[in-house]
Amino acid sequence: MQHSETGQGHTALVVGASGIAGSALVNLLAGTGWDVLALTRSGAVLPGARSIAADLGSPESLAAALAGERPTHVFFTAWSRQDTEQDNIRVNAALLRNLLGAVAHSPVRHVALMTGLKHYLGPFEAYGEGEMPDTPFHEEEPRLPVANFYYNQEDELWTAAERQGFTWSVHRAHTVIGHAVGNAMNMGLTLAVQASLCKELGRPFIFPGSETQWNSLTDMTDSGLLAEHMVWAATDDGAANQAYNVVNGDVFRWRWMWPRLAAYFGVEPVGFEGEPRPLEIQMQGMEQTWADLAARNVLAEPDLGRVSSWWHTDGDLGRIIEVLADMSKSRVAGFTGYRRTLDSFTDLFDRFRADRLIP
Repeated sequence: MQHSETGQGHTALVVGASGIAGSALVNLLAGTGWDVLALTRSGAVLPGARSIAADLGSPESLAAALAGERPTHVFFTAWSRQDTEQDNIRVNAALLRNLLGAVAHSPVRHVALMTGLKHYLGPFEAYGEGEMPDTPFHEEEPRLPVANFYYNQEDELWTAAERQGFTWSVHRAHTVIGHAVGNAMNMGLTLAVQASLCKELGRPFIFPGSETQWNSLTDMTDSGLLAEHMVWAATDDGAANQAYNVVNGDVFRWRWMWPRLAAYFGVEPVGFEGEPRPLEIQMQGMEQTWADLAARNVLAEPDLGRVSSWWHTDGDLGRIIEVLADMSKSRVAGFTGYRRTLDSFTDLFDRFRADRLIP
């Protein structure tokens, strides 16, 4: 764990607090002495935090919910998936703009914004358009000449920082895995559910992605490490007003990782063979199978749609370009956090089992 200071006297507003990144932030901040405000649409109750229910799409809702609050640090991890990137821009830029407007009365010192490596790749609908930078991706690469809501969110952040006088940081993560249910982009739980269904049915554990992803180097981001990184940038004066990549620090190939994940679940690993085999096809019609498995094993969530995001894992593992990020900028600035990705997976699977999310 790495911070420049404890949270004594600080109040953190975590936006998107029930998600993969947000829940990890709440755990870390609450455990190190911060007062934590956990903002979600539903007002979800999270240990160690005071829950706030608000609609990020409504300035009025936010103004009412935050009128009596005085956060010193804001951690923004929320987003809303839309059908097109133009809609992503319109909606997600407004979510951040509305939130920052709602805390204009507060003594906010720093705002940390989570984005991702689609900063370098382009959005889902425009992967690889424009001239892609070489891997590993470096923060100083220019923006791609395509619409991308990450760019608009950065612009909103910088405009508000100049107007309201806070420092900022941007955190570009890659395939965050962590503990959250009902999240739209949760590869860790998705693969755990895939493997559990394969074991239930006596099927092999088939890699769903492309030949490029099977053979190329890649990396990932543990939600706990992301939380440490965001708190570090928010509390270390020398780290402020910068954009940073944030990944675990190791690299791997899926052809190495896949058999090890299979071994954890006791299923037969099958790698890339000729063409991708997407999970949306492999797992089609599995809703009742999962419900039956959940009932027999007394699992916490019988709804398959709440514990899997086939589309996201297919998109991530189906890419035909190598994807990995350089962490040198953070290292030079003083952040030394590290995770071994295999351990991130297996520790997460252990936690899913303990919480009765998988058998």
